[in-house]
Amino acid sequence: MKFFVDTADTAEIRDLAASGLVDGVTTNPSLIHKAGRDFLEVVAEICEITDGPVSAEVVALDFEGMMREAEVVRKIADNVAVKVPLTIDGLKACKALTDDGTMVNVTLCFSANQALLAAKAGATFISPFVGRHDDIGFDGMELISDIRLIYDNYDFETEILVASVRHPIHILEAAKIGADVMTAPPAVIRQLVKHPLTDNGIKAFLADWEKTGQSIG
Repeated sequence: MKFFVDTADTAEIRDLAASGLVDGVTTNPSLIHKAGRDFLEVVAEICEITDGPVSAEVVALDFEGMMREAEVVRKIADNVAVKVPLTIDGLKACKALTDDGTMVNVTLCFSANQALLAAKAGATFISPFVGRHDDIGFDGMELISDIRLIYDNYDFETEILVASVRHPIHILEAAKIGADVMTAPPAVIRQLVKHPLTDNGIKAFLADWEKTGQSIG
């Protein structure tokens, strides 16, 4: 499973990239607002940090507007994936952009039928939002399972990018199902390394080492 970082905080991306945990980055208007920086500037910096796909979202809702904004966004770097909403106009933009060789991330997916449409439109990535799905009483992981089954049935090349990840269990379950990618905030990715037995083991080893009176180097 590929790990994308869901943030526009370049310091966080650099730190995680140093550990080999960054295969790509996803951003959205809310994350850009939180970063408090110029959209084009921050996307360009992120594209320099990672060679992987960097999702940058258009905000127009009509096909012509999406295509105008996509033309600006995809010129930032070769690894930009233009992010479009799962609407009819978004699917039209997806088809046009992918036909022209641009990576496209179709976002705000909440049903397997929507995911099927995105794959038929040639999406590079489909982003089902599992956390938001859970919030309204549905099973986000069941959605991922359904999409995986459909894509495998027809050998669609669209990658399932699990989004709206809230906790490590989402990541574990998505990996077990066979999702291609997950994107999560830096804090959630860091939670994956945490385990009380690891912490206790380190504490015990250090206590025993101190008793030896030795040092390394």
